[in-house]
Amino acid sequence: MSLSDRRKVLAGLGALALTGACGFRPVYGDGGAGRVLRNAVRADDPVSRRDYQFLHALEETLGRPTAPRFALAYTIAVREVGRGSVDDFGTTRVQLFGTVDFTLTDITSGTVLAQDQVLATGVYSTTGTQLATATAAEDADLRLMRMLADSLATRLYTEPGIPSA
Repeated sequence: MSLSDRRKVLAGLGALALTGACGFRPVYGDGGAGRVLRNAVRADDPVSRRDYQFLHALEETLGRPTAPRFALAYTIAVREVGRGSVDDFGTTRVQLFGTVDFTLTDITSGTVLAQDQVLATGVYSTTGTQLATATAAEDADLRLMRMLADSLATRLYTEPGIPSA
């Protein structure tokens, strides 16, 4: 083993020791939030296209609830803002600002474990045909729902109030 390889191994071991000392806990390790939340979060029923897209993306990360232990209440809000514009054409870019206000509750005790808001942004162009613009808007909306779901999952993974397995 070369000197360079030894240094890399020692640096890795040092980093591992430091993360343990700071309270770091692997998400999918023993007692990690990833294992606790996997297939255990029952979200409110979807009522809109965005809700369906959001929940589908969230279930890709957290899994479909087979033995729900937690209830997730959420509200999605999206605001569109036209940006660039061209004379005699109008707005050429639309920016989407999405928020999800959520509350995660322990089903058994009724205790609120996490309550917050996650944010994400997306953008699409309107410089094509009407069909191209509609398709771009749908794609941007889908990407925004996926980003919001990922942000929510990450937020839940780092929530100190989530009980260990």
